[in-house]
This record gives sequence, structure tokens and C-alpha cells, in this order.
Amino acid sequence: MDPTRIRRSLALHAPIRRRPAALLREWAALVDEDTLPEEPVARLEGRIAELLGAEAALFFPSGTMAQQAALRVHAERSGRRAFAAHPQSHLDAWELQGYNAVHGLRFHPAGDRNELLRTDDLAAVAEPLAAVVWELPQRDLGGVLPEWDELTEQVRLARSRGAAAHLDGARLWEAQPFYGRPFAEIAGLFDSVYVSLYKGIQGTRGAVLAGGADVVAEAGVWRRRLGGAIPDAWPLALGALAGLDRLVPRMAEFRDHAVAIAAAVNADGVARVFPDPPQTPLFHVHLPVSRAAAQLAGERMVEERGIQLFLRVRSSPDPSRCSFEVTVGENALEFSPAEVAELVRELVKRAG
Repeated sequence: MDPTRIRRSLALHAPIRRRPAALLREWAALVDEDTLPEEPVARLEGRIAELLGAEAALFFPSGTMAQQAALRVHAERSGRRAFAAHPQSHLDAWELQGYNAVHGLRFHPAGDRNELLRTDDLAAVAEPLAAVVWELPQRDLGGVLPEWDELTEQVRLARSRGAAAHLDGARLWEAQPFYGRPFAEIAGLFDSVYVSLYKGIQGTRGAVLAGGADVVAEAGVWRRRLGGAIPDAWPLALGALAGLDRLVPRMAEFRDHAVAIAAAVNADGVARVFPDPPQTPLFHVHLPVSRAAAQLAGERMVEERGIQLFLRVRSSPDPSRCSFEVTVGENALEFSPAEVAELVRELVKRAG
């Protein structure tokens, strides 16, 4: 597929939304002639620490590195080598088991891979744990979230067994409207919190790890050891600062538009959206066609109409079905719910 043919995209990180010239114009408004190279990173760390109610926050060039550093700190402090998380934890599914290859840590999957982690699932973990990791929302399940009381009960259980509580909050910005609580209250449940700088807030890359001053200081040692203490990270920080200002206040609006899109797609009857209704701006659209057929149909829609519905198609245990992810941001506001339903119907027809 030729990305230069894309004129409109429902995908949050479509190439047309990441063009350097537009990004640089936005970042330039955040600095002046007297801004020093280290200032944007320090400003970002301070903003996120304040937003999350944390004692300290530290920039990392990637979320993979930030989470590995956090788990290593919790393992060193506890003298334990295992951590538990949902079977589809991003740490295991998307990062080539770096926790083991680099740090010698063990992953203990807890619960059913197609359902949210439950308190009973966590209670059934018999081995001593250095940490338990919660991903809010659970991306590979369609952006679902546990209820607040269930979440707090699970955190208490983990701590009662000597495990630290770590939040994979890559999409914490998107999760907050569901709970209707300040970011600081949500983050305050955990001993360490990772947030992404390029997903919902659409920076270029990077992450921030927040928590107690001692935990963050120890993570800084591992950042150095892993090669992440890079100088001149200010472009990544500026991209994140722009997103914090422009996009975080709009997450409830994006969630509401996601709900409207999901309702239109479900009403059409050709495809099915999960969860219904979406709990965050993220949800999955399940299609009654094979992955290969949907991928090819999507590429043809780009070539012929310049419209992109997704970045990739997800397979299903049923080879005659597949799904794709939708994350609503500014990208999706130009698509009405009725238009998205029509585009999904066209995709299924092309793939059938």
C-alpha cells in the first residue's frame, strides 16, 4: 500500500498525522530563543508528576525500557524474580519478553486471556511476586477496564502478599473518563506508573515513569544501564507537552464519539463492536471475514478512495473472522458515526 495515497484515516497514528513539518510548527510555539535543551524534559517530568500526584517522574525514550526498569527495581527491592499480569499483558505480547531476556524475570500469567483479570485469578497465584502489573485499559481485549472497587481490591491483595503494584498506563489518559476520578487518585493506587507520550497524546515517542522519589531514583540507574539517559531529548518532550495541553482535556469528548460510532456500526448489523458501549476512546470492530481478505480490502480502499480504516487487522481463533482496533482522537472526529458504519459495510462487502 502506498501511504502517500491516504487522504483521510480513522487510524490514530496514520502517516498523514505524523508529518514532521506540522509537528515542528506546533512544537515551536512551546519554546523561545532562551529555552535550554534540558528545559522541555524537566518541564514534562514536572507536569506529569503533578498530574499524577507523584513525588517524582523520569523521562524514558521508550515505554518498553520504562516498564523493564520499574519491574527490575521492584524485583531488586523484594528479592523476588516473578511478576503477575493479565495473559495478554503488553510486556509479554509486544516486547519480546525483554523482562526475561534482559533482567531474568519470570512472567506469571493470571486469569483467562480473553477476560479481564479478576480478584480470584490473582488470589490463585501461589508463587511470591515482586510486582503485579495492571494495564488500564486492557488494549488487546478492546480497551476494557475493571470497575474501581474491583481494581482497588486487587491492589490491596497484591500488597498484602508483599508485591508492588505497577500500572501500565500507556493509555491512562483515555481511561480516566471511565472512572471519573482525578489522574492523581487513579495513579495513587500504584507504587509505580508508566504513561506513554505517543499514544493518546500523540507525541513522537517516549514515556515517563512516575512514583515515589526513591523508586524513580533507582529506575534512573537502570535507565542509564539500558542506554536510555539520552541527551537532547527535547523534541520528544515537546511533542508530549503539546499533547498534554491539547488532547488530554478532550478525552471525554473522544470517548463519547467512540460510543456514537460503535452504536452506528452495531446498528448496521454487518459487523460487531466490543465492548458495547466502549468504555474508552478505544474499541475493536469484529468482522465476519478472514484477516487476509479484510487486509486486502482495506488496502484497495486506500488505493481507490484514499480512505484508511486501520493500520492492521487482528486474527481470530475463528479463521473466518477478524477484527481491527479503533482509537478515537482528533483523527476520527472528521468521520460521522454513519459514515464509519457505511465504510465498515463497504469493507466487508469488498472482502466477502
